[in-house]
Amino acid sequence: MAMFFKGDKVEVCSKEEGFLGSYYQAKILSPLNNNTLYRVQYKNLVEEEDQTRPLVEVVSADEVRPVPPPVTFTKATQVFHYLDSVDAFDNDGWWVGKITGRQGSKYWVYFGTTRDEIAYPVSRLRHHLEWRDGHWITSNNTF
Repeated sequence: MAMFFKGDKVEVCSKEEGFLGSYYQAKILSPLNNNTLYRVQYKNLVEEEDQTRPLVEVVSADEVRPVPPPVTFTKATQVFHYLDSVDAFDNDGWWVGKITGRQGSKYWVYFGTTRDEIAYPVSRLRHHLEWRDGHWITSNNTF
């Protein structure tokens, strides 16, 4: 498990019902309880009571991962194939899904957790990566 420090940019994987399979950008405000918990401030989520304040909460270390490496868009990175695992940026976070088709410049993504299928432009998609044992892993490669 990675150790994070104050100011580190991370993604938090939601384990709440209705939000499973989504990742939200945040920064570490402070590690707690020997790095088993982290106090984070979200980049795109706000407090329910005061919509002008970023949401701050305490999350378990197993819900936190580094921000995936940036993607330099080239013709090769803009291509997705049938059943590729991707993250689609929607509702203030990255949601894990599978490519099910292409229509013009948009790709259709199926989300198993919600059973929704939605078309997205390439600019809102990235290849899905898992953080395991200190490495980024896809179905084919380690980064």
